[in-house]
Amino acid sequence: MIEAINKFLDGSTDGMIALQTLLTAIPAISPSSGGEGEDKKARALLGWLKEQGFSDIKQYDVPDDKVPSGVRPNLVVTIPGRESGSVFWLMSHTDIVPPGEMKFWETDPFKATVKDGKIYGRGVEDNQQGLTASAFAALGLIRNGITPKRTVKLLFVADEEVGSDFGIKYLKDHFKLFSSSDLALVPDGGDEKGEQIEIAEKSLLWLKFTVKGKQCHASRPDQGVNAFEAGSYLVMRLTELRRIFPDRNPIFEPDYSTFCPTKQEANVPNINTIPGDDCFYLDCRVLPAVPLKRVLDEISSMMKETEKKYGVSVTVETVQCVESIPTPEDSPLVKALSQAVKDVYGANPHVVGIGGGTVGAFLRNEGVHTAVWSTIEETAHQPNEYCVLKNLVGDAKVMARLMLTL
Repeated sequence: MIEAINKFLDGSTDGMIALQTLLTAIPAISPSSGGEGEDKKARALLGWLKEQGFSDIKQYDVPDDKVPSGVRPNLVVTIPGRESGSVFWLMSHTDIVPPGEMKFWETDPFKATVKDGKIYGRGVEDNQQGLTASAFAALGLIRNGITPKRTVKLLFVADEEVGSDFGIKYLKDHFKLFSSSDLALVPDGGDEKGEQIEIAEKSLLWLKFTVKGKQCHASRPDQGVNAFEAGSYLVMRLTELRRIFPDRNPIFEPDYSTFCPTKQEANVPNINTIPGDDCFYLDCRVLPAVPLKRVLDEISSMMKETEKKYGVSVTVETVQCVESIPTPEDSPLVKALSQAVKDVYGANPHVVGIGGGTVGAFLRNEGVHTAVWSTIEETAHQPNEYCVLKNLVGDAKVMARLMLTL
């Protein structure tokens, strides 16, 4: 069976280029980035899927009055398996980021250009490589009359680049699509050799702190309360979270939790005024073993101490909070993926954790064992983004093996 699928995929390069060309020509950019959303691209993809013989396709539209179509579409393609119950998901996203400054592009970002074994264009790697590879892997089974072991579902989501509110977040909150017995592959991260299998993410916590004091003339600080000074003290106290939570996990880089003061908003416009307000942000990337409640409790204690010491009031607003559950290293998904990568690429895969966030976290938090993997050269979001054709074919072969063995 695998020989027949490999033969099909080896002969599908032109078809893969054609799909990439179709999708690249339709910018699917979030309205928050000046675009019209994913509707036109999703309709083009839907038409292609039907032309290829995929018959079980469902569309989940998420309302959004900021785009011309009024919806942000998500597609699910189902290939029934021999065993009922659990599902193997392959999730990729249809949205892209803007091209950025055009002067840095050597080709038209919205016209797929093939040269030197690569396809150039915005979105060809992020995430059309994973989308195209998963579609052709499934097509390899269909064209050869092969039924996968468990039901396979291709999930093409919207809004991944700008928070997933109109994509995977909405799907998991409003539709009963996922089960804790499911497995999922997200082909939207990796390395040049295909050796990195991401199974864990640090929990993400972004906080906005507002310190309120009393503004006054800088020559009479006794008449005011310096919010900037109090805020600065709080910032230094918050950096002590690194000492309070010293846990280590070698699959991450860095292997510890990070707590970084980042953005600070402007206060007074002139030098000779004591500011009555101070506002700054904290970016926390916390190892999964550390509950975010413990972190927030420590922060609350530091805020109260600052208020008492400086006579200010301090409030905190949660900008983003995603607590991440890791996929076990001995998961059947990780074992099968490791073997498939070895078989196709001759590589020696290993598990990793990351500090950034992916859509995989939303599935893991639903109890779905999820791995983020692909063979990419990390040109996403850059000028002259490209996808390597042999990686596109190779990744499809890996996905097809998973469909047969999981």
